[in-house]
Amino acid sequence: MGWASGRHALITGGGTGIGGAAARILAAEGARISLIGRRPEPLEAVAAETGGTAVPCDLTDRTAMETAFAKARDANGPFDYVILNAGVGDSAPFVRTSREAFDRIIAINLTAVFDGAQLALPDLLEGDGKRLIVIASVAGLKGAAYAAPYVASKHGVVGLVKSLALEFAKTNLTVNAICPSFVDTPMVDETAKRITRVTKRDLDQSREALAALNASGRLVTAGEVASSILNLCHPLSRSINGALVTIDGGSTA
Repeated sequence: MGWASGRHALITGGGTGIGGAAARILAAEGARISLIGRRPEPLEAVAAETGGTAVPCDLTDRTAMETAFAKARDANGPFDYVILNAGVGDSAPFVRTSREAFDRIIAINLTAVFDGAQLALPDLLEGDGKRLIVIASVAGLKGAAYAAPYVASKHGVVGLVKSLALEFAKTNLTVNAICPSFVDTPMVDETAKRITRVTKRDLDQSREALAALNASGRLVTAGEVASSILNLCHPLSRSINGALVTIDGGSTA
């Protein structure tokens, strides 16, 4: 088996997109996989593919997360790599953004990261080579019109990661964020659908418009992000801490 053999990787939002790709690439290196997310069907599909454990959970419910993390630990042992990937996006003019929409995005994109980090921390501070990786966004490094709650949530995640990296710098835990631009995932599909509704473009044109916002002119693939997750988990990455790894084709250069 690979260098991650016997290690336990817990991935939130593990049923699709970046989370599913991370599960596959870590399983290929021998890691035991736990997948947490809202929808059972995609979680179970990735679990079947990777030999992992699917644990459906509402990530906005701290008590439900405690139960889910305990089930994952019982199934696969203490956590070694925790990848907090679950997230949602939305877009609307700020004056038409409801408090409910703001609260929902903050709850999933930021508060669930806070809860996940706290719940995993006892395991991550025991033993060697522990990793906490948060999937943030280039939106956490700059502003974006019509996406104020999403941008605010990702700026919060970036600040949380940098603070935890400093707080635990003298332990065997590293804390890093990956900041992709537009990735070819179901979230981008939903964004493209919103563009289509507003602009009357067809779906392919909307996807092309999003790809054009990346400096490369193409969407990032989930596999490319997963490769960076794998790299951060590698034993030789123990000195990478507090990093904001941009995967954006040069958009933030």
